[in-house]
Amino acid sequence: MNGPAEWPEDGYERPAGPARIPGPRGAADDFDPRHAPPLLPLPPPAAEPPSHAVLKSLLGAWALAACSAEETQAVEDHLTECAPCAEEALRLRDAVGLLHPEENLDLGPLLRSRVLEDCLGKRPARIPVPVWANPYDTETARLDALLQDFGDSEWHTPVRLKWFEDERRKTQRTTVAGVIGHLLAVDGLVATALGLDDPLGKEVRPGAGPAERSEHFWQASAYPTTRQVREPWREQGHTLVRTVSFAGRGVAELAVDYGGFALPLGDAFLERAFECWVHAWDIAEAVDYPYEPPTGPHLHRMIDLAARLLPGALAQRRRAGLAAPARGLVAAGAPGRTLHLEIEGAGGGGWDIALDSPGAVPSVERTVAEIALDRVEFCQLAAGHISPEEAAAGQHGDREAIRDVLFAAASLSRM
Repeated sequence: MNGPAEWPEDGYERPAGPARIPGPRGAADDFDPRHAPPLLPLPPPAAEPPSHAVLKSLLGAWALAACSAEETQAVEDHLTECAPCAEEALRLRDAVGLLHPEENLDLGPLLRSRVLEDCLGKRPARIPVPVWANPYDTETARLDALLQDFGDSEWHTPVRLKWFEDERRKTQRTTVAGVIGHLLAVDGLVATALGLDDPLGKEVRPGAGPAERSEHFWQASAYPTTRQVREPWREQGHTLVRTVSFAGRGVAELAVDYGGFALPLGDAFLERAFECWVHAWDIAEAVDYPYEPPTGPHLHRMIDLAARLLPGALAQRRRAGLAAPARGLVAAGAPGRTLHLEIEGAGGGGWDIALDSPGAVPSVERTVAEIALDRVEFCQLAAGHISPEEAAAGQHGDREAIRDVLFAAASLSRM
């Protein structure tokens, strides 16, 4: 069959109609964009893994757990393949462990009392610590907790003991270790009263008071007192509490000779608790460490002891010519002139002080003066840490009686 004249005679058979040229142009002519398949996004290029140098630089942060999650995964994957980095990582982890301070495993001094109180509330102990010995037990434990982490430098920190004597303040320079030696020596008076060994041995003069015993302890060695004094002081305190706990009733009335005056054993334990707290305060102040007062109930017992001792101290100062004469002597047991002492704060309370005779009975009707003091300030006064003139007391009434009582409170202190 012959085609149109314009078709070449090349031997190919062509359909009727317009000529169609095969190839790219023909394919483009057939393309319909309405039926085109959707285009797929190209995959992102694979991230390059961190180099060995980068991963090695991250080992320190990884040991401190300061890396991001991605960095941590990359480092840990690298450690499975790189032995040098794995060894370095182990060394860094060990070093991080050494950076943490050593934790103190000793119980807090007040935790022991709280646990015992809770336990005794459920089942009374067969041999409980006497109530009057609890403040001493607690205060020695608190001081021991303060001392436990002291290094050699702290044990040799200078401490100045302060007390009031002959109308003026007196001081004695020593060290932290020297203060513990002082407590050991004076606690020995209670030990000997209970028939226990005297920590000073037989070298000290019988009947020596606190000051003489302390001087003997400090001068007995040619070398300064060191931290070695802590253990005998601590053991003696435990022995004292254990001994009175097993002694039973009646032991509280046993007299303790202080060389010039005596106290019943129950009051002597309160006095030793008070001095332990005061000197712990001296030590804490010397090493710039905060130290809290005793608990309210314990502090109340200590203040009560001082208040009970005030009439005797006032009479002793009157005999020495340091206080105004009594306005009117009364028979023992009879009401006499009275000063009301109000101590504010936890552990405080109100006490009526007989002014003219230790044997007189305080009387509200015969109250001639009132003094109000903060609990800590009163304890500082009784410890000789502040003078009567420095005591910021609320005062009302007989000025002479107020002065005499404030000075009598200061005279309760001693080295």
